[in-house]
Amino acid sequence: LHRFEAHQQNFYQNIKIIIIMSDRELEPPDCDRIFLFHRSRLYELFGQIEKEFEALYVENLSLRRLWLKIVLQNFAPMFQISKDELKMSLIDFNAPSMGKALKTALAVHTKVEALTDRLAEGGMPLEKAAEIFAITNETVAGGNKASSKKSTIQMGQKLKTAFKVPPGRNLVSSFKVGSDPNRVRYVRTFKGHRDGVWHVDAAKSNLLCSTSADQTARIWCIETGVCFAQYVGHEGSVNCARFNLTNNGNGDSILVVTASGDQSAHIWKAPTTFNQQQQQQEEQQQQQQQQQTIGACHHHSSEDEKCSDKEEIIGDESETLLTIRQPLLKLTGHSCPVIAADWTANDNQIVTASWDRTANVFDAERGEIVNILSGHDLELNYCCAHPSQKLVVTASRDTTFRLWDFRESIHSVSVFQGHTESVTSAVFTGADKIVSGSDDRSVKVWDFRNMRTALTTIRMDSPVNRIAVSRTSNIIAIPTDNRQVRLYDLNGVRITRLPSTSRRGHHRMVCCCAWADDNSHCNLFSCGFDKLVLGWNVITSTIKDKE
Repeated sequence: LHRFEAHQQNFYQNIKIIIIMSDRELEPPDCDRIFLFHRSRLYELFGQIEKEFEALYVENLSLRRLWLKIVLQNFAPMFQISKDELKMSLIDFNAPSMGKALKTALAVHTKVEALTDRLAEGGMPLEKAAEIFAITNETVAGGNKASSKKSTIQMGQKLKTAFKVPPGRNLVSSFKVGSDPNRVRYVRTFKGHRDGVWHVDAAKSNLLCSTSADQTARIWCIETGVCFAQYVGHEGSVNCARFNLTNNGNGDSILVVTASGDQSAHIWKAPTTFNQQQQQQEEQQQQQQQQQTIGACHHHSSEDEKCSDKEEIIGDESETLLTIRQPLLKLTGHSCPVIAADWTANDNQIVTASWDRTANVFDAERGEIVNILSGHDLELNYCCAHPSQKLVVTASRDTTFRLWDFRESIHSVSVFQGHTESVTSAVFTGADKIVSGSDDRSVKVWDFRNMRTALTTIRMDSPVNRIAVSRTSNIIAIPTDNRQVRLYDLNGVRITRLPSTSRRGHHRMVCCCAWADDNSHCNLFSCGFDKLVLGWNVITSTIKDKE
């Protein structure tokens, strides 16, 4: 789905180019050349999307077959499925016995989910757990009560053996797939975006910024969950946002850089307090009145029509929501969508990553390109700057990530190879380490002084998206395509996972995580394609003491 959404975004970009070209007065040869180029490009994108659908369909069928095989092999005797029926079900997906097999698998899946959720939320007696988990013949295909009771007792005995834990440990901590309520709990939901949320970032001043495919970036108050400002200056999906954590100007505002599918990155100023937000809103209203006056003098130019369209889009927002329409500085130079951006260590420069296979280093005051980082063979997915050293890491679809060292006058680059599929993110930790995540369903911890082999490899059960590492506890938050967020330490030891129930979890893939180490009440955030940002409280002190 992540690859399909990338193709879809590129497809929309080409459609937009064709619409723009159709409005221009060009000579026939130029029109034909441009039209033929983009038409062939669209056909190519259609082919890629079709291939992705076919690959997903085939993968889904194989996963369903594997799931049924595992379930049936473990529970076939309990459901009175003969060996011949079992063999036929696994060989022929459309066999008559498959109906019974599907009922069996669905019943098992439902009961296991119920047991997992209840155990994860606080534990319960083993007898009660056995009662929940006991799937009887009557549940699936009907049967007598005696047989049902016998199966329940047998399943209860199996549960007691499986969940037997040594003294001093509780049941929840031994149940690997559950989340520990003593370590992590849900705090609140930040709701307001109209499309999937790609990225989230937290600032020291109790602020949260989220970016979305709805072409906006929103500023939230962490303590109240209220959105009090939004940026609408981009003309494409907003893929990433980063706060300037050190150079905050006068203290009432903070600088933010956002990367977008419109092939640019914008620097803009966000308020840090509600009073400052009201003041900026008044200034924005005055500027809008001036622009309307100027627009009337120019007989309603096309640019004025664009502004009016944007006002209609956000017209249903609350009156207290500050809308920022213009950036302080626009960073241009990429020829494809900009997928990520970050401030460098001295905060005077910004690094951006793009699908044009390059990363650009900009002067944050003048907006000029200082350096172009080229060398990747495919599109870039992410970039990250070291918080205190002149180091930059870029991740790419070419299965590698690169470390760019600007500490010496002669710049150097190191290539890290170890993943087998697209590297979706790579971030620095506080101990000369880099953590990378990939679509190959693994997370690797590297010492960037030794790039040959990874120190630790963490195997996941789904492709990994934009990871985050806590500055204080060095806990890795790993969001994945299967709606899960799991927490690991740098040694690869699994700590816990965030709750993923329908009441307090994501409903679609989780795109990104961010830590707010200075906030004790809500210190971890996750965002996904369900249009939501969720806030969590992770007790890192307990984890550190246990380590």
